[in-house]
Amino acid sequence: MHSPNQTIFMKIAFLTTLLFLGSVSVAQADNGVPLAPVRVVDAEMQQLAPVSWVAGTVVGRHDSRISAEVEGQLESVADIGDKLSEGDVIARIDDLTLRLQVAESEAAVARITARLRFNEREVKRLAQLAKENNAAKNRLDEVQSNRDWDQAELKAAEARLAQAKDLLDKTVIRAPFPGVVTERFQRAGEHVGEGDPVVRLVNPDILEVVASVPAAAIRHVREGTELLIQENGDNLAVGIVRALVPVGDDRSHLYELRLDLSEPVWAAGQDVRVAVPIAAPRAVVAVPRDALVIRRDGIVVYRILDDGTAEPVKISTGIADSTLIEVVGPIQPGDQIVIRGNERLRPGQKVLIQPDPAAQ
Repeated sequence: MHSPNQTIFMKIAFLTTLLFLGSVSVAQADNGVPLAPVRVVDAEMQQLAPVSWVAGTVVGRHDSRISAEVEGQLESVADIGDKLSEGDVIARIDDLTLRLQVAESEAAVARITARLRFNEREVKRLAQLAKENNAAKNRLDEVQSNRDWDQAELKAAEARLAQAKDLLDKTVIRAPFPGVVTERFQRAGEHVGEGDPVVRLVNPDILEVVASVPAAAIRHVREGTELLIQENGDNLAVGIVRALVPVGDDRSHLYELRLDLSEPVWAAGQDVRVAVPIAAPRAVVAVPRDALVIRRDGIVVYRILDDGTAEPVKISTGIADSTLIEVVGPIQPGDQIVIRGNERLRPGQKVLIQPDPAAQ
């Protein structure tokens, strides 16, 4: 049950709502035709450059065939799909022979070190005796020669030991960078030789696009230039030119272009298209692509007149970038162009311009 005051308040609120809806209904009607809700933008002068769409491929910046550096039988190999961090073990090679070589080299170093220490003590002892007789002098020369020989032998033995330890370390194949194993060329139990590929490792987080561009484009592209990239007419992305190889192919006369992807929106191996400028930018009247209404008899955009009605204007299109496109026709900078709600507009229909949520 409501109190009398609550009942009166609810009636007033109800009547106020009816009056508001009635006023909205009147505001949204003109001769019985409802106003069409639309969003608009102003046509603007923009600096755009004509582009040529060229084929490209997404590749891993770090994409390597990891090979064995020593010969032997594989004890283990990472599997396809394994995610590895830098330094993680990719494969292990049987190391028995190399461990024996290390032990042999260590023994040689120990033997020569002991002999060298003995000769050093003899040099000191004979140096004292040589002050008293010539016989000790002759013996001193001999022992000094042996000591110098041992010093050279020790350096050679230590080098052989370092080489053996280095080869032993290489029986464990480690990831040189973080990545995913995408191919496996050898399996556990198989024999590999020095230089034989074991796995293919790809870093899926650091990608780039490789494309071949015509000579007309190289004058308008440089390191740091941002280019639009597209895959199957969808999934737009922006790539930054990392490198432009200044030497063209002898047959195709195309130049290799490499672009860093700001975000890995695709996977390595995917085919894409790159918009490469082929002329200098020029000033054009441009509108967002969403303004275009494509019909059988051509392309139109809807311009809003001073009386609030929509006027279809036939245009043709020119150069474009990721969001804007040149309109060729009677469109002037500052004209209000419909970008939302234009699909169902009729010529001369009055519109209700709605604010852009993004702008708010």
